[in-house]
Amino acid sequence: MVSLTLLSTALMGLLVAATFLAVAKVGAQRTAPGTDASPDRYAAVVGTLRDVSQKPVVWAVAFVAIAVGVGGLALLAVGNFGLPEGLSGSLLGLTYAAVGLLVTGFVFLGAYFSARGRGLGNAHGVAAGSFAAGLVFLVLIAVQLLVGVVG
Repeated sequence: MVSLTLLSTALMGLLVAATFLAVAKVGAQRTAPGTDASPDRYAAVVGTLRDVSQKPVVWAVAFVAIAVGVGGLALLAVGNFGLPEGLSGSLLGLTYAAVGLLVTGFVFLGAYFSARGRGLGNAHGVAAGSFAAGLVFLVLIAVQLLVGVVG
């Protein structure tokens, strides 16, 4: 239990340090609007990603890859493939985590795009998505305390 707490503390420390470095780097590179006429690398990457994400074949391939990945993990976790018992349990936990992250991601994006579709800004969309994802985690904690779903 102590090692899990230390690992969590170390990971949170790394996250805080990475966030601080990212904010410092962005703040150092910021220029006044309109001073740079040429598109920067960020705008080029965002434009390319926007073009790629608007193609239906990309969405179809991503869906098939996610479905096969989650199905494969579930099959490895519950099937009799000669895997050690500890690994099977870990794979089942990984499957639960993947499905939970997918559902939370859909809830976040649904709230985000719902707020954006009503004419609100990016910050409002992120706030709505974060609130909705927080509610998902709150419900999971309540169910865990009442029923004991995880572990």
